[in-house]
Amino acid sequence: MAAPMMTAIRAVVCRYLNNNISKQSIVLCKHQQRRCMQSLSEMKKFYKHATIATADGWYEVNLDKRKLRTPTGNLFRVPSEPLALAVATEWNAQDKVIKRSTMHLNSLCNTALDNPMHRTREDLTESIIHFLETDTICYRMNDPPELATFLEKEWDPVLDWARERYGISIEPTSSIMPPEVPTETIEIIRRHLMSYSDWALFGYYYAVDSVKSLLITMALMDRFITVERAVDLARLEQQYQTQRWGSVEWYHDIDMLELRTRMAAATLFVHWCCENTTIKQKASFAR
Repeated sequence: MAAPMMTAIRAVVCRYLNNNISKQSIVLCKHQQRRCMQSLSEMKKFYKHATIATADGWYEVNLDKRKLRTPTGNLFRVPSEPLALAVATEWNAQDKVIKRSTMHLNSLCNTALDNPMHRTREDLTESIIHFLETDTICYRMNDPPELATFLEKEWDPVLDWARERYGISIEPTSSIMPPEVPTETIEIIRRHLMSYSDWALFGYYYAVDSVKSLLITMALMDRFITVERAVDLARLEQQYQTQRWGSVEWYHDIDMLELRTRMAAATLFVHWCCENTTIKQKASFAR
């Protein structure tokens, strides 16, 4: 049973990496500032293979015989084997130069381990809930009428799903005032978020912050929509404008693909942080 699971995990991560590395490289070629930031995080590859090992109920990543550590020097270890295998795959996907900007899962793990902002699970939960006040799909434009109809058609199904799935009450607004969110709705969402592990909440916040929508992220994490659909919904107004006025092909495409990469990484991170299935053996993914 171990081999099929490892093969399945590897297939998922490899698909993610194929998109991530190629698309991120395009972004860096087009954006000088991002290229400069990338150069600061690049270093020559100093290992041959990344492998994983178990220790005290955690899963570590080894670069040859060296234990991987976080930017602050903490021992790199994750709570589930699928996540460890995925991070090892990111390291094995590096070529002659290590490009940390393409390793979103590794970065999310580092954030959870180092917790540079010293956030508690309560802090993370409140930060996520705060996005309800400015949730992308709750703000509607009435002019032109065609846009209003377009937004209603695309966004309302997510609102309807959230109301039925969680029993919450929230209505969109077309004014500059934020939508009214009942206290009961906030409490329902808070209880839902608190059911996630501390680690998963870091990934959840990353996803919500990327698309500026808690409701879209909830639909994605519950598998009501796909990553591609989540990104399309988050960029709906921009999509309408580009359909009407045209798009700058490389810019708008890169923006969309980069956002898909971030959301795919966050979704994998959240689900694998909640993963209870383990493979009780050492395993490695060599290129």
